[in-house]
Amino acid sequence: MFKVGIITASDKGSKGEREDKSGKLIKDIMSANGYDIAMWKILPDEREEISKELINMCDNLKLDLILTTGGTGFSPRDFTPEATLDVIDRQVPGISEAMRYYSLQITPKAMLSRGVSGIRGQTLIINLPGSPKAVKENLESILPALKHGLEILKGVAVECARK
Repeated sequence: MFKVGIITASDKGSKGEREDKSGKLIKDIMSANGYDIAMWKILPDEREEISKELINMCDNLKLDLILTTGGTGFSPRDFTPEATLDVIDRQVPGISEAMRYYSLQITPKAMLSRGVSGIRGQTLIINLPGSPKAVKENLESILPALKHGLEILKGVAVECARK
């Protein structure tokens, strides 16, 4: 079972002024698909704070997957992709491209998402949009391949192939 961290980037959510529906939806979808939700944090839209928590979840908690929601648009306070790029070792553009491609079949606004995906150590980080509808659509598009990607990252798929 892969351990998952969730980060919601939201100024209002971090102050308790808005319910975190997207973070809850990520938790529900990932739990229903056999993933262990190890941590869920709501942070303000602060690049340094998001980067710091990504590093903590990767390096200290050793989570397998971190899913962020929010902060991927054009707002002056949207810094989640930049915070992610600050901490990853390698980009995984195919994941973000697949999510945008899938969402473009539903709405042309999908092209406005700036979300990125990447690897830090043995942790995969994926930026999801902030709306619950977009979170659901994006997760649906990547779930079929996600487990295999994590198995390769963790070395599990290689070991299974050798046996």
